[in-house]
Amino acid sequence: MESYIVKILCVAVLGYLLGSVNSSLIVGRFYGIDVRNYGSGNAGTTNTLRTMGKTAALLVVVGDLLKGVIACLAGMYIIGDVPGIGNLGGMIGGTTAIFGHNWPLYFGFKGGKGALTSLAVAFLMDWRIGLILLAIFLVIVAVTRYVSLGSICGGLSFPVLSALPVFNKNLPFIIFAVVLAVSLVLMHRSNIGRILKGTESKFSIKK
Repeated sequence: MESYIVKILCVAVLGYLLGSVNSSLIVGRFYGIDVRNYGSGNAGTTNTLRTMGKTAALLVVVGDLLKGVIACLAGMYIIGDVPGIGNLGGMIGGTTAIFGHNWPLYFGFKGGKGALTSLAVAFLMDWRIGLILLAIFLVIVAVTRYVSLGSICGGLSFPVLSALPVFNKNLPFIIFAVVLAVSLVLMHRSNIGRILKGTESKFSIKK
């Protein structure tokens, strides 16, 4: 039991520290820009794209995905499967990486909203669900041009899909999916307000 607690703490700390490596803020330093001072003020991919362009945004996408992947893989390696729970290591590593992204230790606890890192974690936990979440995101963005709405809908779909018998997920996994969904929605609460008011910025490839 004590060994499990030590492993859980190690994975949680590692995941959080990995997540705290905020890609948009690091990339912004090479451009001499703190993305939090521009546009929506969010240290994420969409605001990076609007502020610094496509190359910077692509680097942020890769960075945000990688840290979710590495945190999950580290958790799987250190803890692995636990009887009656399942892939506890992946769940803890992935969740804490998302929390680190949202509230980064190295950048004054003001980070991004965790959408890309959450997607990476979902893929590592179940690639089938990950693909469906990505499809939901793309369809919503294509129809509405609201990236934030696509992220919110994808996040809310995670626990719903996890509860479907076809994926055969247990209660701990569903709780894990709920935590990720709630985190994503909370981080997008300002976007929700702007969508309701009709003032949310719409995504445009040309822009």
